[in-house]
This record gives sequence, C-alpha cells and structure tokens, in this order.
Amino acid sequence: MTPRKIHVQWQTLLVCLCCYGGVTGSTFYADVLGLGLSGVVLTVALTLYSSFNHEVLHGHPFRNTAASTALVFPAMGLLIPYLRFKTTHLAHHHDPSLTDPYDDPETNYTDPAVWNTWSKARQKLYKWNNTLLGRMSVGPVIGLITFYKHDAQQIKNGNREILVAYLFHFAGLVPVVLWLIWMSEMPFWLYATAVYFSHAILKIRTFLEHQAHEKARCRSVIIEDRGPLSVLFLKNNLHAVHHAYPTLPWYRLQAFYEQRRDSVLTRNGGYVYGSYAQVASLFLLKAKDPVPHSQWITGHEQVPQTQKLQKTTAARDITACNLTG
Repeated sequence: MTPRKIHVQWQTLLVCLCCYGGVTGSTFYADVLGLGLSGVVLTVALTLYSSFNHEVLHGHPFRNTAASTALVFPAMGLLIPYLRFKTTHLAHHHDPSLTDPYDDPETNYTDPAVWNTWSKARQKLYKWNNTLLGRMSVGPVIGLITFYKHDAQQIKNGNREILVAYLFHFAGLVPVVLWLIWMSEMPFWLYATAVYFSHAILKIRTFLEHQAHEKARCRSVIIEDRGPLSVLFLKNNLHAVHHAYPTLPWYRLQAFYEQRRDSVLTRNGGYVYGSYAQVASLFLLKAKDPVPHSQWITGHEQVPQTQKLQKTTAARDITACNLTG
C-alpha cells in the first residue's frame, strides 16, 4: 500500500509564514525597530494577511478545508470575521450578479431609486468615496459600519450562521489580544492604525475591480501592474482571470494571463489599466463612475416591480458593504 500523497502549495505556505513573521516580528521588536518602521512592517504584513485569507477561502493551500482555515484562525486583522468574508465573497463570485446593488455583497453601486432618497450630505460622501483617495480614507469606515449594521440585524432576526461566524471571530481575537498584552512591545494605538492603513491599501485593489456593464464578462478588470502592490495583492490585480478561474492559485495567475493576454482582454471588453500608478493619476481626486448603477437606469435589472420595491428597502441597509473594497 503506497502512502497517500499530501497536496501542499508551498508558495502559499511561504506567504503565510511571511504574514505571521511580519506581525510577530514588528510587534515583538517594536522597541528595537522604532514605531515608524515597525508600523510600516505591520501594515504590509496585515495587508498580505488579508490577501492570504482570500487564497484560503478559495481552497488553498491545502485540500483539507479545516487545515487551511486553521491558518487564518487568529484574527490579526481584528475587524473582518473570516467566515463572513468567505460567505460573502463566494456569493460575490456569482458573475451574473456582479455589481448588482442587491445581489452582489461586494458592490459599491446603489439602486438609483435608493440614491434619490439619500440626503445631499450622504450623496456627497459617497461621491467622494468613488475617488481613489476617498475610497482609501473613508471607504473602510463606510464599508465596515454598513456591514456590521446588516449583520447585527441578521443576528437579531435569528441568523445562527452569522452568529457562529462572529463567535469564531471573537475566539480568533483571543490569541491576538494575549500576544499584544504579554509579548508585544507595540502600543495598541499603533497596531490599530496599521489595521486601518492595511484596509486603505486594500481599497486600492478593489477600487475599480468591477465596473457596471451590460455583459457580465466585461465587469472585471485587468491591471497589468507587476510592482509591490501586485505582490501584496497576490496577483489579484489580474482580476478578470481570477473571476474566470477562481480556484487558480495566485502564483499561477501571471503566467496564465501572459499566455492568454489577447483572449482575456477580448473577453473582458478591454477593461484594462497599465498599473496602479495609472489608476491613481486618473482617479485620485476624480470619481471613477457614478454611485447609482448605470445599467439599472437602462433597465438591466429585470425583476417584478413588487420584488424591486422589496429590494429597494433592503438596499438602504446593505449598499456598499464591500469588506475588501
């Protein structure tokens, strides 16, 4: 009887090691590194840890889900319950619903009917949120508050799955808090600041990951960046490829894209940017597109009017709850 072969993605395990090494090293040696350098290292490590979480929910680095999930049990990012991220993100991968104001949990678009009910101040805030600088500065707050509000209501209504996800998250906070109390030399305010900055960096990736478009295959972007941000995002800047092949591990995305570049760009309608620097030059202070979903206006959504009214009520609570974007 031959021994069973164990399937391990060593490249992804190395990423995991970098995450844990960056977090523990920057906090334990904060007094040696200094607050500035340790804060930068922690921010980078937490950003990478979020990208690693994304790999895990897509089935990496082990075939055994429990083993992979154990690697992201410590809630080092503090704010995002992993099991909620997994549930909402996998729902987001239903491409026919991409950018839908109701059915895509990661959308940043809203129903025009809902938009018209908002105050001028709220509309102005969300317009600012549609610039890159706005998305990085206020985007994390908007997304988290909206998401927590929705989940709190769901738990109140008896949703046990969401309750369990938060209990799992709170359990994962325990080793992190104990580490910060007993072993860390970093003040908590700096750790919290790094958490927020890591969210801001992630907003660069998700800022224009998707666009409102009549065809689902044309809604996901390609950003041909090969710099540090591409590494931090584990090649998820090649987002159209990721959505077409969601189980393809991060370290195969670049070669896969380069071998099929013309067909990928034909398929996604040429929704492509050369780099994140180009994105910043275009949209740092300029809104990338309107907050109200343009295809909704032109009749893209085909649902009965009664159902649409029900959805409109729900959207007031769930719009822009994108945890990672």
